[in-house]
Amino acid sequence: MAQRKLFHHVDKVCEEQLQAPVTQLAALMFVCKQAGCQQKDLAQALALNKSAVTTLVRRMEKNSLLERRSSDQDGRASQLFPTPEGVAKVMELGPYIDQLNQGFAEHFSAEELNTVLKFLNFIIKRF
Repeated sequence: MAQRKLFHHVDKVCEEQLQAPVTQLAALMFVCKQAGCQQKDLAQALALNKSAVTTLVRRMEKNSLLERRSSDQDGRASQLFPTPEGVAKVMELGPYIDQLNQGFAEHFSAEELNTVLKFLNFIIKRF
Protein backbone atom coordinates (compact mmCIF):
# COMPACT_ATOMS: atom_id res chain seq x y z
CA MET A 1 0.00 0.00 0.00
CA ALA A 2 2.84 2.37 0.83
CA GLN A 3 4.46 1.82 -2.58
CA ARG A 4 1.14 2.44 -4.33
CA LYS A 5 0.41 5.63 -2.36
CA LEU A 6 3.89 7.01 -2.98
CA PHE A 7 3.75 6.12 -6.68
CA HIS A 8 0.36 7.84 -7.11
CA HIS A 9 1.58 10.94 -5.27
CA VAL A 10 4.77 11.20 -7.33
CA ASP A 11 2.88 10.47 -10.56
CA LYS A 12 0.38 13.23 -9.80
CA VAL A 13 3.15 15.74 -9.07
CA CYS A 14 5.02 14.74 -12.24
CA GLU A 15 1.90 15.09 -14.37
CA GLU A 16 1.02 18.48 -12.87
CA GLN A 17 4.50 19.98 -12.74
CA LEU A 18 6.35 18.29 -15.60
CA GLN A 19 3.51 17.18 -17.89
CA ALA A 20 4.81 13.61 -17.99
CA PRO A 21 3.92 10.46 -16.05
CA VAL A 22 6.44 9.13 -13.58
CA THR A 23 7.02 5.95 -15.61
CA GLN A 24 8.12 7.99 -18.62
CA LEU A 25 10.38 10.10 -16.42
CA ALA A 26 11.93 7.00 -14.83
CA ALA A 27 12.55 5.57 -18.29
CA LEU A 28 13.98 8.87 -19.45
CA MET A 29 16.38 9.00 -16.51
CA PHE A 30 17.64 5.53 -17.44
CA VAL A 31 17.99 6.40 -21.13
CA CYS A 32 19.87 9.59 -20.26
CA LYS A 33 22.33 7.60 -18.14
CA GLN A 34 22.52 4.71 -20.62
CA ALA A 35 22.21 6.52 -23.97
CA GLY A 36 22.17 3.97 -26.77
CA CYS A 37 20.63 1.23 -24.65
CA GLN A 38 18.22 -1.23 -26.17
CA GLN A 39 14.57 -1.62 -25.22
CA LYS A 40 15.36 -4.91 -23.48
CA ASP A 41 17.76 -3.02 -21.18
CA LEU A 42 15.03 -0.53 -20.35
CA ALA A 43 12.55 -3.35 -19.77
CA GLN A 44 14.91 -4.99 -17.31
CA ALA A 45 15.68 -1.71 -15.51
CA LEU A 46 11.99 -0.86 -15.06
CA ALA A 47 10.85 -4.47 -14.52
CA LEU A 48 8.37 -4.20 -17.39
CA ASN A 49 7.52 -6.73 -20.09
CA LYS A 50 8.49 -6.17 -23.72
CA SER A 51 5.06 -5.03 -24.90
CA ALA A 52 4.76 -2.50 -22.06
CA VAL A 53 8.17 -1.05 -22.95
CA THR A 54 7.26 -0.91 -26.64
CA THR A 55 4.15 1.11 -25.79
CA LEU A 56 6.13 3.29 -23.37
CA VAL A 57 8.81 4.03 -25.97
CA ARG A 58 6.20 4.88 -28.62
CA ARG A 59 4.54 7.36 -26.26
CA MET A 60 7.87 8.89 -25.35
CA GLU A 61 8.77 9.25 -29.03
CA LYS A 62 5.40 10.88 -29.65
CA ASN A 63 6.11 13.29 -26.76
CA SER A 64 9.56 14.05 -28.25
CA LEU A 65 11.37 12.75 -25.16
CA LEU A 66 13.46 10.09 -26.88
CA GLU A 67 14.28 8.69 -30.26
CA ARG A 68 14.88 5.21 -31.54
CA ARG A 69 17.77 4.54 -33.93
CA SER A 70 18.74 1.33 -35.68
CA SER A 71 21.57 -0.47 -33.97
CA ASP A 72 24.89 -0.58 -35.78
CA GLN A 73 25.67 -4.01 -34.28
CA ASP A 74 22.26 -5.70 -34.70
CA GLY A 75 19.95 -4.75 -37.56
CA ARG A 76 16.95 -6.18 -35.70
CA ALA A 77 17.51 -4.05 -32.61
CA SER A 78 17.15 -0.36 -32.02
CA GLN A 79 18.93 1.93 -29.59
CA LEU A 80 17.29 4.58 -27.46
CA PHE A 81 18.60 8.12 -27.12
CA PRO A 82 17.17 11.09 -25.22
CA THR A 83 16.18 14.12 -27.26
CA PRO A 84 17.19 17.61 -26.12
CA GLU A 85 13.63 17.95 -24.78
CA GLY A 86 14.08 14.71 -22.87
CA VAL A 87 17.35 15.84 -21.32
CA ALA A 88 15.70 19.13 -20.31
CA LYS A 89 12.84 17.19 -18.71
CA VAL A 90 15.29 15.15 -16.61
CA MET A 91 16.98 18.38 -15.53
CA GLU A 92 13.58 19.74 -14.47
CA LEU A 93 12.94 16.56 -12.50
CA GLY A 94 16.03 16.98 -10.31
CA PRO A 95 14.55 19.55 -7.90
CA TYR A 96 11.43 17.41 -7.38
CA ILE A 97 13.55 14.39 -6.47
CA ASP A 98 15.59 16.56 -4.10
CA GLN A 99 12.38 17.87 -2.51
CA LEU A 100 11.01 14.36 -2.03
CA ASN A 101 14.27 13.16 -0.51
CA GLN A 102 14.39 16.21 1.78
CA GLY A 103 10.88 15.35 2.99
CA PHE A 104 12.10 11.90 4.01
CA ALA A 105 15.23 13.32 5.62
CA GLU A 106 13.12 15.66 7.76
CA HIS A 107 11.25 12.75 9.32
CA PHE A 108 13.92 10.06 9.54
CA SER A 109 17.53 9.98 10.67
CA ALA A 110 20.29 9.03 8.24
CA GLU A 111 20.63 5.73 10.08
CA GLU A 112 16.90 4.99 9.70
CA LEU A 113 16.99 5.84 5.99
CA ASN A 114 20.02 3.57 5.51
CA THR A 115 18.12 0.73 7.20
CA VAL A 116 15.15 1.25 4.89
CA LEU A 117 17.45 1.32 1.85
CA LYS A 118 19.18 -1.83 3.04
CA PHE A 119 15.78 -3.53 3.43
CA LEU A 120 14.54 -2.43 -0.01
CA ASN A 121 17.80 -3.45 -1.71
CA PHE A 122 17.55 -6.85 -0.01
CA ILE A 123 14.08 -7.35 -1.48
CA ILE A 124 15.23 -6.28 -4.95
CA LYS A 125 18.19 -8.63 -4.93
CA ARG A 126 16.46 -11.54 -3.23
CA PHE A 127 13.21 -11.65 -5.17
